[in-house]
Amino acid sequence: MAHGTTPHFHNTEGLRQIEVGSKEFQCVGAMPPFDHPHIYIDMGKDNEAVCPYCSTHYVFNSRLAEGTANPLSAIFHADAA
Repeated sequence: MAHGTTPHFHNTEGLRQIEVGSKEFQCVGAMPPFDHPHIYIDMGKDNEAVCPYCSTHYVFNSRLAEGTANPLSAIFHADAA
């Protein structure tokens, strides 16, 4: 999938949990060069998921806009890598 359509999130700050406004996204781990393989996560009917690489706990928050996160610093921007 193209990066422009699938939100990417990271946990460089080592947060216990990240709220996201998307149920389908990619986790990159930490910011490059310390990232892990960018894996696609689909929560399906669930409202939370744990990344199998970095163990980040993602929680869906329907009040957040699609592609956003709480905290905002967890949004991965490819041009910042």
